[in-house]
Formats: sequence, structure tokens, C-alpha cells
Amino acid sequence: MVVALVGGGARSGKSRFAIEYAEQRFERPALIATAQAFDEEMAQRIARHRAERRPHWTTLEEPFDIAGVLSREALRFDGFVVDCLTLWLSNVLLTDASRVESEIDRLIAGLAAGPPTVLVTNEVGCGIVPENALARRFRDLAGILNNRVAAIAGEVYWMAFGLPLKIR
Repeated sequence: MVVALVGGGARSGKSRFAIEYAEQRFERPALIATAQAFDEEMAQRIARHRAERRPHWTTLEEPFDIAGVLSREALRFDGFVVDCLTLWLSNVLLTDASRVESEIDRLIAGLAAGPPTVLVTNEVGCGIVPENALARRFRDLAGILNNRVAAIAGEVYWMAFGLPLKIR
């Protein structure tokens, strides 16, 4: 396994499963956290996720440059969990929409050549069609991103009701 992808809906158990999966495979794991605490509720979510991890985990907060972190930190850790791809996509899209496709290309290249990595992602395309252009673009880009990561992943899991379904 060089790349594993864990997807599903909100509160489906994706992060918990990814951490447990990594615990079984990595002695020196790092979590690349893409969330940014713009408000108190998000700060509490981040703190809750951090508290769920065992003390030997290192958290690297990086909202934009996942590929760079994987490259720079590959020798320091024997595996990574990225939580999550859809927050990363949102960060990139809202910062510089013109670079989204090139950043996806850069991420895919970094994952294919990089250290073992477990990626958490949301499936946002199973619901209704969003009412505005930005939300529709995000939904479409998330689908493209998830498809591209799944194409290079050795293992792919779908989370539903807290249970993993191995797709590949």
C-alpha cells in the first residue's frame, strides 16, 4: 500500500477508520491536517480529532501544500494520514480558483511518488444539485479529485454507518 483512500459521508467514521488503519501499519505516523479554525466550532472539532489520536502521532497543519509536506517529511515519518482532501480542495478553490487543476495534478504526482499515505475524503456528489455555481464547481472538482486519487490508490474504502466497505 502506497496510497489508501477512505471516503464517505459526514460523520460516517472516515477519520477514525483512517487513524486505526494507519495505527496497524505505521510506527511513526503523522497526520496532515488541512482544516483551518476560522471559528470556535471548527476549533472544537480540530481539538476533538486531536484528542482521539494517541500521543505518538505528530500533527502537521497544512491547508494547501500536501505534496510539499509529503516530500519534505518523508524520511521523518513512515506513513501519513491526510484529513481531509475535500477541506484541502475547498482551501485551494477559495484562495486561487485558477490553480485548482494544477494543484490536483501536483498532489497526484506527489502521492504516486511519495511515502505511504492514507487519505480521508468526503463524498459530496450523492445529494441534490447545489443551487450556486461555486458549490456546483466544488462538487464537480471533489468528484474529479476523488476519482483521480482512487485511480492510484492500492486500497479504497467506503465508510457507511461507521463501517468500512473495502472497494479495492
